[in-house]
Amino acid sequence: MPKVVFFTNLAAETAALLTRHAPADYAVTTAATSLPDAEKAKLLADTDFLILFPGVIAAEVLAAAPRLKLIQLVSAGFDQLDLKLCRQLGIPVANNGGANSTDVAEHTLALILGWYRRMVEMDANVRQGAWSAIDSGMTTYTIHGKTVGIVGLGNIGRKVAALLRAFGAEVLYTDAFPAPPAVEQALGVTRVTMEELLNRSDVVTLHVPLNAQTHGLIGAGELGLMKPNALLVNTCRGPVVDEAALIDALGRGQIAGAALDVLEKEPPAAGNALLSMANVLLSPHIAGVTKDTWARRGVFIFDNLQRVAQGQPALAVIG
Repeated sequence: MPKVVFFTNLAAETAALLTRHAPADYAVTTAATSLPDAEKAKLLADTDFLILFPGVIAAEVLAAAPRLKLIQLVSAGFDQLDLKLCRQLGIPVANNGGANSTDVAEHTLALILGWYRRMVEMDANVRQGAWSAIDSGMTTYTIHGKTVGIVGLGNIGRKVAALLRAFGAEVLYTDAFPAPPAVEQALGVTRVTMEELLNRSDVVTLHVPLNAQTHGLIGAGELGLMKPNALLVNTCRGPVVDEAALIDALGRGQIAGAALDVLEKEPPAAGNALLSMANVLLSPHIAGVTKDTWARRGVFIFDNLQRVAQGQPALAVIG
C-alpha cells in the first residue's frame, strides 16, 4: 500500500476535493504546513510520496525521508523548493502538469476585460448612485482588434492564446523554446523577439516560471519599449517584474496600466504605491485557484503517483 503525505495550508474541506482522487489502496495523510518540522520528519520516515501545497519543505525534513520516490507539487510554480537539494537526495520533483492552466488563463482574460471595461469602478459607481459617472464611450476598450503579446507559451500561455484569438486579437509570443509549427498554426500565433513584442503589443501578458533568467525580466528598459496605451498583465510571479520600475512607469504614464495577480511581496505593504493607483487592477494571487481546479489537479497528481508506483517515469518532472 503506497503511503502518501500531503502537507498543505488548505482548509480540510478543500484539501479533500483533491485527495478524494486517490486510489482506494493508497494511505493518504493530510497535515498542516504549519506542523513542526520534527513532526513532519516522523510522518515522512516511511512515506513513498510527498504532495506539497504550497511547495515549501525544510531540508532537514527531506533528509529524514529515505523512501520518497517523488515530490508532487499541487501548483505549477516551483520557485520556493530547493531543487538542487532534491537532486542531491535523488528525489524527483513534479509540478501539476498544467492542471491549473485553464484557471489561470481564464483569470488572465478576466483581468484584461476587468481593466479594459473598468468593471470595479463601474460596479462601485452603480452601487453609489453615480450611474453615468464614467464615459465608457471614451474610456473603455475591446480586446477585438488589439495586438496581445504573450511572454511564455507554455501550458498557460497556449490557453491564453486560444482565448484571445476567440476574442479577435492578433497574438504574438516570445519564448526561449519555439512552439512546434503545428501548434503555432493551430493557435494562430506568431513568434517574435521580446523587443518586437513589447513594441507592437497593446497588452503584454506574462506566463513564465520564476528563476534566475526571469527574475526582473520586465524592468525599466522593457517598460520603455511598450506603447503608451499598453496594459501589462502578470499572473505568474511578482518578481518577474521590477516593481519599482513599474510604479515609476505607471506614475509617469509611460504605459497605460497594469493588471496584477502577483506582487514582489505578498501581501503587499500598506504603503505600496500600486494600492493607490487608479490605473492598476489587483487580485490576491488567486488566478489558479478555483473550486473546479482541485479535481483536475487531484486526477493528475494521483495518476502521476500511480505511474511511479508502477515503475514508470513521472510526468511534468522539473528537478
